[in-house]
Amino acid sequence: MNPLRDNPFNARLPDGIARLGFRKWYERELLSSHAHMLLALLALFAMLAALEAFSEAQATEKLVDVALAFVAGIVTLWALRRYLYLLMRAEFLANQANCPQCKAYARFDLVSEDRPARQSHVRCRRCAQDWTITEE
Repeated sequence: MNPLRDNPFNARLPDGIARLGFRKWYERELLSSHAHMLLALLALFAMLAALEAFSEAQATEKLVDVALAFVAGIVTLWALRRYLYLLMRAEFLANQANCPQCKAYARFDLVSEDRPARQSHVRCRRCAQDWTITEE
């Protein structure tokens, strides 16, 4: 189980297509990724604020400031990594959302999924062409 991939707030592609449709799934992925970017920026500001407070603090307060800066730095790195992963994944899958025959974008239904191979077999609503979307 990869904690970077398995997140209850971000539906797997087959689940998202079946429940929401590709366009709404894609929109939610982008919103989630940008929320992580915002979290990374806020945590970065918190880290900088803790480092700023460090210079004027007493000895015991300096320890707290260092701990806060460290935690904020970890959160910044995690949120930035999650932002990039979600954004790149959404774009990678969006590039496969065009029907190979009629070129319709995101107008397909889920036919089946192959979990071990992380592939989703889809069918175009316009021309009934089948193709496979690979998640990795």
